[in-house]
Amino acid sequence: MAMSETELLALMRELDDPERLEQPLHYDRAATSLAFGGLVRRLEAEFGAPCESDQDTQESSEYGRIRVPANATICGTRIVVCVSKFGSLAEVCADNPGAFLGTEEAREEGALDPADLATVEEALTEHRYVSISEELLESDYEGPSTLAHFVTRPTWWTRFFGLW
Repeated sequence: MAMSETELLALMRELDDPERLEQPLHYDRAATSLAFGGLVRRLEAEFGAPCESDQDTQESSEYGRIRVPANATICGTRIVVCVSKFGSLAEVCADNPGAFLGTEEAREEGALDPADLATVEEALTEHRYVSISEELLESDYEGPSTLAHFVTRPTWWTRFFGLW
């Protein structure tokens, strides 16, 4: 069952630890790697194509990215899935984070098909990731961590997927 925006904001506030910007206190790299690998394999099976992936990103609260190739999607635009080191948070976007104002704009412009998005969202749910919309992640950060010295306009994306 999808969480409401209010529930997602509450979850992000709960996961936000000002003492640990890059990863949570009880971060389990092995478990994170295992879950990420399962997600990569599931997306490759669903889209019938190998997906590029980067993982274990250093000096970042993002664990890794998976890129579903453009030629495997209905609209011909690659899909990028970003996974955070915090609470299995994930983001789905067309082309790259920030290429569109969010998934809604990408759908409206014909860059992201609802069926492809549903396929990715189902895979995320199966692997116990919590999908946060790009629109919500780009909203102003309102948590306890001091992020202003890293960026001019801190966002929730900065907090859970940014470089430190």
